[in-house]
Amino acid sequence: MGGILALAVVAICIWSTDASVHEYVHEHFVGQGNAYIFFGGSEGIYASTSNANRSGIGNGRSYIRFDHSVTFTRTEEAAAKHAASEHKSGLVQAVVFDVADRDLLGGSLYGGHLALCCTPDLARDVGCNQGEVILRHNPENAGSPKAINVFFRGNDLTTTMGVEEVKITKSGMYILYFVYCDPQLDGLMIDGKTVWKNPHGYLPGRMVALMTFYGFMSLAYLALGLVWFLQYSRFWKDILQLQNWITLVIGLGMTEMSFWYFDYANFNIRGGRPMGITIWAVTIGALKKTIARLLVLVVSMGYGVVRPTLGGLTSKVLLLGTTYFAALETMDVVEHVGRIDEMSNKTRLLLVLPVAILDAFFILWIFNSLSKTLEKLQARKLVVKLELYRRFTNSLTLAVIASVAWIGYELYFKASDPFGENWQNAWVISAFWNVVSFLLLCVLCVLWAPSQNSMRYAYSDESTEKFDEDEAVGLTTGTLKNSFDIEKAVLKPDKEKKFGLDDTEEDKQE
Repeated sequence: MGGILALAVVAICIWSTDASVHEYVHEHFVGQGNAYIFFGGSEGIYASTSNANRSGIGNGRSYIRFDHSVTFTRTEEAAAKHAASEHKSGLVQAVVFDVADRDLLGGSLYGGHLALCCTPDLARDVGCNQGEVILRHNPENAGSPKAINVFFRGNDLTTTMGVEEVKITKSGMYILYFVYCDPQLDGLMIDGKTVWKNPHGYLPGRMVALMTFYGFMSLAYLALGLVWFLQYSRFWKDILQLQNWITLVIGLGMTEMSFWYFDYANFNIRGGRPMGITIWAVTIGALKKTIARLLVLVVSMGYGVVRPTLGGLTSKVLLLGTTYFAALETMDVVEHVGRIDEMSNKTRLLLVLPVAILDAFFILWIFNSLSKTLEKLQARKLVVKLELYRRFTNSLTLAVIASVAWIGYELYFKASDPFGENWQNAWVISAFWNVVSFLLLCVLCVLWAPSQNSMRYAYSDESTEKFDEDEAVGLTTGTLKNSFDIEKAVLKPDKEKKFGLDDTEEDKQE
């Protein structure tokens, strides 16, 4: 739809208050073509399943309601241009439409933009009402597009909408504009709120499936936790340090999924995000993701299996983890707790970019460490541990390949659906990452499951082999090959012979 729909795309991308109660505080209108527009929000809404006035949140009714609080304030100069006796001295319209009906708004081009307002020429050509938004109704959707008129009276500075309710009879991505066509209203401001409801409650339609998903994920983590804790309690005398960290990640994952489920359930009832629960869910989630990445990293380094400590790398690992947690916590708090509509695209990029860079650094360091660990195990002929790490490497490689492929699909999904018409399937995008994280955790649980033979995977004191303490050097040289060359240069022939003697002893142990 030209310039006006371009504005809608930008608004949809930026506006994501994650609340079915949209509030407006001293908001200004923006000139677009021959109209002045304020974007009032957008949400995926399912069609009503019942017309009965039953009580309760899940009464089957869907609507967009304008409470008796939406107030428009014009400037004193604009009000002074009208006499107190005038019955109608200014018009503002609330326009609701399904994004699928976007072509039913506006007329011909006006100054290079789609003419949303009816001009004298357009009134003659298409029969619209001069000074109002041009609408052509959809016979298959009585509620889209729909305009609600609000008039100023006399020389009043303010006017307030009465209680209006737009019933939703067809599922779709609905958009709300507040529009005025009279240039004399320049400087108009809006205050108030609108309420958007689905048949099940106030939870936005695109989040309905996510609430169910988090419920299932809570059960999945609970089942994994029960199996793991049962094994843990049976063989607690043979527990490795790594298994304690796996236990912590399972507990955090179980808590995170439960918090997200209750966050959405509360959201569905109240119409707004409960800040306390949301902050806890975000913080626990950021902590779990950070510890999970650090766990994969230290496992890749061979900690607890082929080396007793991280040595000089401990401070670097902790620094990376702390930095990642801070970046992830900041991004998630702003996304889920703050108002996204207050963020510019530049601000959003500044929040996402550090997390993406740190994730890439994690992947590079992990695979660099895995290559070193596999090389050492193969050289020492530790067959059991080598097979364990090969399985772990294969699983991690599959996870990375799947993640890269999914990022490509996610970019395609968003590029091919600029208006959000595929909102009912959008939940899969975020759900995928939780599933991948859970499956990778399951792999760790299977490979390092507590058992009476757990100690055969533990580091042996009889081995005098030491890993290169500055393993991270390879990450700064640009390629993995450089790090391997550094390691080969450090190892001495006589030391390698010593390793060979120790390897025989450790092999006998295994």
